Amino acid sequence: QDLLVESGGGSVQAGGSLRLSCAASGRRSTPYIMGWFRQPPGKEREGVTAIGKDGTIDYADSVKGRFTISKDNAKNTLYLQMNSLEPEDTAMYYCAVGLVLGDWSLLHRRVYDYWGQGTQVTVSS
Repeated sequence: QDLLVESGGGSVQAGGSLRLSCAASGRRSTPYIMGWFRQPPGKEREGVTAIGKDGTIDYADSVKGRFTISKDNAKNTLYLQMNSLEPEDTAMYYCAVGLVLGDWSLLHRRVYDYWGQGTQVTVSS
């Protein structure tokens, strides 16, 4: 069974940084898509950034230049470096794994089959 465990969330002041990690375990050994989503209070879950099977990376416009996604294949761990955090970044952050991209963009929820439980990020002004 695939398992995703996020860590690294917390509370920071605006302008600060956090690094999220997502440890993936399970039987899957073939390349897959990995991404970060977030769900602000009272809003729908949205794609933040993702890495495709071929290494293609996409970012939501709201985080470009501030967030960086990376992956350590040897450790099966996905990272999200978040700099220059803003109060609008406050959300529950989720790691996700997808198997087939299909006709969707990397940041579309329909791509992803497995989800972590989430880690809370709170940015105060």
